[in-house]
Amino acid sequence: MVLQEDDEEAFLSELKMQLEAEELQPQQRMELLNDRINRALTAAAVQTDGRALTRTKSGLYRSGILRHAVAALALSPSRLRGSWSAAATLAHLTSSCCVGMDPQPDAFRSLFLPSVVERLLSLASQLMVRVECASVFRKVMDSVGWLLSAHPQLTAQVLSSVPYEQIQMCEDVAVSRLCIQMWIQTCTVSREFLSSLSDDSALLLLNEAVGQLAVCSNPAVGGASVRLMLLMCGQLGGRLRPLLLHFRGLDRLLDKDWRGRGFDHDLHRLIAIVRSERDRRGQSEEATERVQAACVIQAAWRSYRTRRRVKSLDRAVTALQRSFRARRRRQQQQKEAWRWEEELRYQVCVRRQQARREFHQKQRRLLQQLPPEQVQSYLQECERRAAVLIQSCWRGFKERRRYQTLRHTLGASHTRHQAARTLQRAVRRFLERRRAVAAPPLSRLWIGQKGLTGSRRAELKQQVEDYIAVHRSSRSSPEECVSLHHEVQLLLEAELQRGEQQRREEQRLEALLAHTHTQLELLRDAPPLSVVTATEAQSFLSPSGSIAARARDAHNAALQADRLPWWRTEREPGGLGSAHLQELEAELGGLYIAGPAAGR
Repeated sequence: MVLQEDDEEAFLSELKMQLEAEELQPQQRMELLNDRINRALTAAAVQTDGRALTRTKSGLYRSGILRHAVAALALSPSRLRGSWSAAATLAHLTSSCCVGMDPQPDAFRSLFLPSVVERLLSLASQLMVRVECASVFRKVMDSVGWLLSAHPQLTAQVLSSVPYEQIQMCEDVAVSRLCIQMWIQTCTVSREFLSSLSDDSALLLLNEAVGQLAVCSNPAVGGASVRLMLLMCGQLGGRLRPLLLHFRGLDRLLDKDWRGRGFDHDLHRLIAIVRSERDRRGQSEEATERVQAACVIQAAWRSYRTRRRVKSLDRAVTALQRSFRARRRRQQQQKEAWRWEEELRYQVCVRRQQARREFHQKQRRLLQQLPPEQVQSYLQECERRAAVLIQSCWRGFKERRRYQTLRHTLGASHTRHQAARTLQRAVRRFLERRRAVAAPPLSRLWIGQKGLTGSRRAELKQQVEDYIAVHRSSRSSPEECVSLHHEVQLLLEAELQRGEQQRREEQRLEALLAHTHTQLELLRDAPPLSVVTATEAQSFLSPSGSIAARARDAHNAALQADRLPWWRTEREPGGLGSAHLQELEAELGGLYIAGPAAGR
């Protein structure tokens, strides 16, 4: 994909709008930045215009896309979990965009570049402690070196930043070696890198190399540090030699600790440079400065050690007590678990012995109860069952082994068939490509007529219209399709209405059935009349007035029938009239059973 200038501006505007979307997740934003920035740089690199790549990088900065990339690199480790490779790729693309741009404004040098360096070093410090991210860490450090080779003014910030100090304090030899190699590669790529550094920045870089020689014992790290110092001496010349005098005893450290490590030639050259510069000073001045330096170093070290010891004393005691108690608790738990395990094993053995003893005693009692002529047949049956059990176990073992062997054989056969099919498919594709290359090219089809005039075009159009008029299409007209669509819509609406009415009827039936079941459960679980209360009695009232009246009449009739003399009951078997019911109601004190409908 090759983007022109207008297309490039539209591409950057669209990317900026996508990045400013609020619903975009951090991981998705990082993947979008990697894909689009890589696509833009690749499209600019393949153009013939030499300034296309520079223009693209400047456009990425002016549009604010690089600021979004820096913000994505500033995510916390919990949100970057699982996306370290994508973050390293974004760091590499960001550093590449910061190199080779048009003359940058002051804000780019003073604000943007320091923020980029800080984010890259912070990401590197997070990757440093992860063993699985070694290649990703190397990629981020290469990005930092590439950025420093183009902008040497960032060296002081890198050497004095907190994340880089954390990387320096790492005890991993690979990390220390990678840091020194980054500086060597930066100095090698850009010849003007060291010459453009200030004396303070050069002293910080020299302090980095000397510090690695003092605290590390790995030959690879020591050799890289020595090569870096020789490279600095070769490019800086007289500027660096006075700086070497800040490190008293450097020649003795090199001579005592680093001889015979595989880089003696470079070591001799560095020792000669250090000693030649030291010999220029007077012996007395050197001794005085050495004593003063030793006193300052000892005082600083003792004060630092005292402060650190006092500060960490309480924490050390607490940590020691906590670790001791935890260890003692683990030992007690292990001892208790071992004792319980031994007790359980002993109990299992005892129970097995008891079960075996009881089984033998039971078998002996059974044999004593058997008649003498059946003992031999019983023993033969026991032997037969034991033989059957042993044979079944052995046959199962043989069948399992045979199945395992057969499965391995079938797996190997399937693998061979799969390999044969793969080879055959590759050969067929190769032969097809060979035949396609060897086949003659197809002649190009030509549609139309050269030199078609207006009269001929009108004649052909008339012929087409005549053919269409004669051979009518069997498809329906648009008006018929519209009418058929309206008819289908009406039928669908009627069907939906019928379905809605049927659903309402089903819901009403379900509600009535539920109400009926509820009333039946209330009647089934009704308490006795001797303990019933007024509130409980209200729950048994029917919501229908006619049903309540019928129940009241039936109840009053039952009460009247119970209180009449027997001769009157025999005379009126058909029941009592309304007059008797009213009399009985007045006698009973106005007993009235009705539902909410009657009350309303």
